[in-house]
Amino acid sequence: MEIKNRIKELRARSNLTQKDLSEKVGVTRQTIISLEKGTYVPSLLLAMNVADVFEEPIENVFFKEDGK
Repeated sequence: MEIKNRIKELRARSNLTQKDLSEKVGVTRQTIISLEKGTYVPSLLLAMNVADVFEEPIENVFFKEDGK
């Protein structure tokens, strides 16, 4: 099972750069890149902070997907 996210989509919709989002949630731009690529699973606090920026419930930003 994998954790997927809609960060890139939501970030584009909100006209935020990776740098803008990283500053809003207090992480590096590299962390945002890793989140978008799916190579980094965020802590619960980081996931909540990202969801807050987009004013979305956390489950609308992050979701689990069965691996194939």
